[in-house]
Amino acid sequence: MPFITEEDAITFIMRSLRKARIAFPELERQPDELTRDVTPTRELLRDVRLLDAPREYAVVTGSKGKGSTTAIMAKLLEKLGHCVGMITSPHLVSFRERIRVNGKMIPEADLVRIVNELEPAIVNLEKSLTPPRYFSPQGLFLAVALRWFDEQGVNAAVLEVGRGGRYDDVGVVPNKLSLFTPILLEHPRQLGGTVERIAWHKAGIIKPYSYAYSVPQAPEVLDVLQREADMQSAEFAWIAPSDMGEYLRETENGVLFELGRYGEVEVALKGRYQVENATLAVQGAGNMHGRLAGISHASPEYVEAIRAGLRSVRWAGRMQKLQDHPAVYVDGATTVIAAEAMIESLKSVLTSPVISIVATPEDRDTAGVYRVMSRISQHMILTANDINPKVRFPEAEIALNTARQFTDQVEHIERLQPALNRAKALAGDTGTILMAVAQPVVGEAMLLYGLTFEQI
Repeated sequence: MPFITEEDAITFIMRSLRKARIAFPELERQPDELTRDVTPTRELLRDVRLLDAPREYAVVTGSKGKGSTTAIMAKLLEKLGHCVGMITSPHLVSFRERIRVNGKMIPEADLVRIVNELEPAIVNLEKSLTPPRYFSPQGLFLAVALRWFDEQGVNAAVLEVGRGGRYDDVGVVPNKLSLFTPILLEHPRQLGGTVERIAWHKAGIIKPYSYAYSVPQAPEVLDVLQREADMQSAEFAWIAPSDMGEYLRETENGVLFELGRYGEVEVALKGRYQVENATLAVQGAGNMHGRLAGISHASPEYVEAIRAGLRSVRWAGRMQKLQDHPAVYVDGATTVIAAEAMIESLKSVLTSPVISIVATPEDRDTAGVYRVMSRISQHMILTANDINPKVRFPEAEIALNTARQFTDQVEHIERLQPALNRAKALAGDTGTILMAVAQPVVGEAMLLYGLTFEQI
C-alpha cells in the first residue's frame, strides 16, 4: 500500500528502529560501537546508486554549534553560486526540515514519493537484518535526501552528523572535507566517558586523502583528530585562536565581528559563539569551493559573496526572539557552556524580572545548567516533554532537588504551555523570559508561536 502523507512516510522510516527498541529496550543506552551499524545504509545507497552523482560533500560534527555551522556554510556556498543540499538534525517542527536545497525544505509530496520509490529496496535489505540490527532512520533520511539532491541538481552538500560520527550513517558519504566544532563530554553512554573517546567517535568522519578543519580544541582532542587524519593520510588543520574571527559587538540581527580579508562582517545569528561557527564555515566553504567551478577566491566578488552569505543566514531556535512585552528568547542551551553563552550574549538586553524556563536532558550536566541559569533568574521553571523518546528528562522531584541547591525560587511544570503561561505572569510586560531548553522543547515553542520554516 503506497504511503500518502508525511506521517505515513515517517512511520515507515522509523519502523525498523522501533522494532529493535521493542525487542531490546536497552538499545539506546548501549555504546554506539555495539548497537549502530552503517552497513545497511551503505548497501542501500549502492543498490539504488545514490552516490553516483558528481558532488562535493562536507560532513560536520562536534558537541555544539554543528547545526549552525552547517547552515552558515550552506548559505555561503549558495551565495557563491552553487546548488547546495543540506542535512541537519534534529528538526523543530517537521521532519522535512532535515533535508533542504538552497534553504528550502523538501516538499511533502517529494518526501512521500521518494520513500515510495525506495521502499522495495529498503524492505528487501531489511530481510537480512536480525535483531538487534536495524535500519537507521538517519540512513533512510540520507537516502531520501540524496535522491532529492540528484533531482534538484545539487553539486555541493553540507551534512550534519546526528551523534558521534564513526557510526553515524551520514558519514558514509565520500566527503572530501570534515569540519569539527567544539568537542566536549556528551552522550557518555553511547560515546564514552572521556573527551578522548568522544573525539575518537567524531574523528571517524575523516576520509582517506581528504581535508579536515577544526576550531580550537583541548590538546587531548586535537591529538585524537590528528592521529585519525594521519591514519587516513588526510590534511588536518586546526584554526588557531589568533586566526578566529574577533567578536566586536551584538547587532539587532546578530553579531558583528572582524575576519581577516573580509573586514567587519555581520553573521545574522545571535550569540557570541556564532563567531566561532562562522569562522569554521568560511574556511570550509573556501575549501569546497576550490574544487568547484566558480568565481575566483582572489576576486572582490568572492569576498562580497561570503559577506552576503553571513548576512543572510537563518537558523531557527538559536537565541531566537519570539515576542516582546515580555521579551521571550529561546535557545537550545542544554550544556553549561551553551547556557553561559546565552546569558553573555543577551545580558545587554535583559530586563527585570528575568524568568528562566529550563529543560535539560538527564544525560547532560543538569546541575551545571541549573546553577548557571539560577544566577541570572529571579525565578526558574523546570519543564520537559516526551516528543522525542530519545531525549529523556529527569523526574520532577530529582530535577527540583538538584535545582534547589542553587535557588529556592524554582518550580516544576510538566509541559511547556503552562510553564510559559506561568513565566509570562511572573515576568509581566516588562520582564524577560529565557527558554534554555532541549531541541524537542524548542520545537514545541515554535509550534506554540505558529512558526514554520519552509525556507531559511
